[in-house]
Amino acid sequence: MSLVKSKQRVADHGEVFTPAWMVEAMLDLVKDETERINSRFLEPACGSGNFIVQILRRKLAAVELKYGKSDFERQHFALYGLMCIYGIELLADNIAECRANVLEVFSEYLNMDEADDLYLAATHVLSENLVHGDALTMRHQHGQPITFAEWGYLGKGKYQRRDFRFDVLTGSSAFSAEGSLFAHLGKHEIFTPTKTYPPMTVRELALCCN
Repeated sequence: MSLVKSKQRVADHGEVFTPAWMVEAMLDLVKDETERINSRFLEPACGSGNFIVQILRRKLAAVELKYGKSDFERQHFALYGLMCIYGIELLADNIAECRANVLEVFSEYLNMDEADDLYLAATHVLSENLVHGDALTMRHQHGQPITFAEWGYLGKGKYQRRDFRFDVLTGSSAFSAEGSLFAHLGKHEIFTPTKTYPPMTVRELALCCN
């Protein structure tokens, strides 16, 4: 893969893609986290998904190791691993390519086709987790504040979703700093979700894709 799409894109956006060997070396620095199904990763300039794809591959390997003998658990924890990966990308062609690359890895692992509920559920999750926007301004391409979905797996095929604004989440360190006016408060008192959804099944998530 070329590390540069065009000189103009480098000049306009500083766009240079990370080579595969460097991606693996960097992920190895936090190896235990990349192999934990419920660890959360955010790539603020995710490009076409070089980091995100490899993080997903590692999570799916962990799923296979732990839940490979049960199709039900394997499928649901694979989706949960996907739910814990986030990205922001400024350029429209990159974010579309990123979503497609991640979905391809996920669907190949579970041997799904495009009509499968899990495929549609994953498509919906990626539309929420991989955002076309600007990580510096923390806004979507249309100008509204970026909101991320925090997904949880409740077991027995049910997922919980809560939405949080990205600009509020990034204030966590400032609020927690020693000497801060809010240092005595628990984070739960400051960082409340903008919306909480009822528990959803894979089928219900798939219907969100329509």
